[in-house]
Amino acid sequence: MKTKSLQIIALGLIILSLSSCAPSGFEEEPAGFFYGLWHGFIIFFSTLGKIFDRDIGIHALNNTGWPYWLGFLIGLSSAIGGGSRAASHKKRKARRAEN
Repeated sequence: MKTKSLQIIALGLIILSLSSCAPSGFEEEPAGFFYGLWHGFIIFFSTLGKIFDRDIGIHALNNTGWPYWLGFLIGLSSAIGGGSRAASHKKRKARRAEN
């Protein structure tokens, strides 16, 4: 019982610390490709933070345009596993064709 509560507390602290890296919308310098990559990668934690605090953003409002969005999409696809899902679909399709 004691280890279970410690695990829950540790998980809460990890989520809190990662959501603190979420974009707040009050940055002064424009966010570029690497900020977009980071913001896409932490989308799950940003969404959780947005539920509890309205000042936490999902993406940076002050961004550089297409480089930021390219990084955001790459980070987002790596966070949700887009490439692995497509690869596993190809393997299943190949196995069906063999049978």
